[in-house]
Amino acid sequence: MYGFEALTFNIHGGYLEAIVRGHRSGLLTAADYNNLCQCETLDDIKMHLSATEYGPYLQNEPSPLHTTTIVEKCTLKLVDEYKHMLCQATEPLSTFLEYITYGHMIDNVVLIVTGTLHERDVQELLEKCHPLGMFDSIATLAVAQNMRELYRLVLVDTPLAPYFSECITSEDLDDMNIEIMRNTLYKAYLEDFYKFCQKLGGATAEIMSDLLAFEADRRAINITINSIGTELTRDDRRKLYSNFGLLYPYGHEELAACEDIDQVRAVMEKYPPYQTIFVRLSYGESQMLDKAFYEEEVKRLCLAFEQQFHYAVFFAYMRLREQEIRNLMWISECVAQNQKSRIHDSVVFTF
Repeated sequence: MYGFEALTFNIHGGYLEAIVRGHRSGLLTAADYNNLCQCETLDDIKMHLSATEYGPYLQNEPSPLHTTTIVEKCTLKLVDEYKHMLCQATEPLSTFLEYITYGHMIDNVVLIVTGTLHERDVQELLEKCHPLGMFDSIATLAVAQNMRELYRLVLVDTPLAPYFSECITSEDLDDMNIEIMRNTLYKAYLEDFYKFCQKLGGATAEIMSDLLAFEADRRAINITINSIGTELTRDDRRKLYSNFGLLYPYGHEELAACEDIDQVRAVMEKYPPYQTIFVRLSYGESQMLDKAFYEEEVKRLCLAFEQQFHYAVFFAYMRLREQEIRNLMWISECVAQNQKSRIHDSVVFTF
């Protein structure tokens, strides 16, 4: 029913769309980032942030500050906003908002399992988990020895359960298997989220299809680059790619056969949206690729706010706020380690 959302959208979604657009106006501007880049200490950063929406979250923090404290408090603000929106949401928006957190759940599961494998303290790992991806039985992940146990003991009662069907093997967990598990889960999650958005129809389906397709393509490119020189076969690599996106299916066939970064670049030159990203990188260089992808993603997320009466603004806002927190973490680390010359290496301006 594309084009008729305006008739009924505001009955249930109008209030929350207004709220999320209000939150979006509180994102840091280029002027804020310029001020933050001039800071000499973390206390200076705190002082500049006190004039923004982060102010109330940082005002009671004593000196000396640490980067982790700044990131923690900024993340707490995002979590509070998310919980407020989720409490007010009705179906299908509440399900849509829950889908946004599943990626963090996957990251948390991988973090706990990897940490346990390397004999790290579970409590210490739990503190590093993203608060949006927490679930009741997460602490018991540490007892699992293989994928089957992980599913049977813990994950069967979480929203991730349906995504584990392709992951369940009796192989012991090691670094390689855990990374394959992460990418298999993400593939299943993105495909499920994509189908859900298609079912919603209208502007939500149109805009979310573009955003999720970009995410799926970015993951396919990263999987290809990260698996170069490993024992992952061409078929194994192809199984980790999502079954949608601009690169599906022909780009996936070509990516699966790539053996170095320059071959990946050659494949990407056939796809104009990604060609512009790779043109900016010099040959053999993949370090700046993440930043180039983040910049492209931010452009697409900002465009989601140009239309009304759709749910993609909630996804876009959460992603933009997460990018802002990454920026603050990088700036804080550079200031703390007296590496101010490197601040602009990883900061992605949102507006």
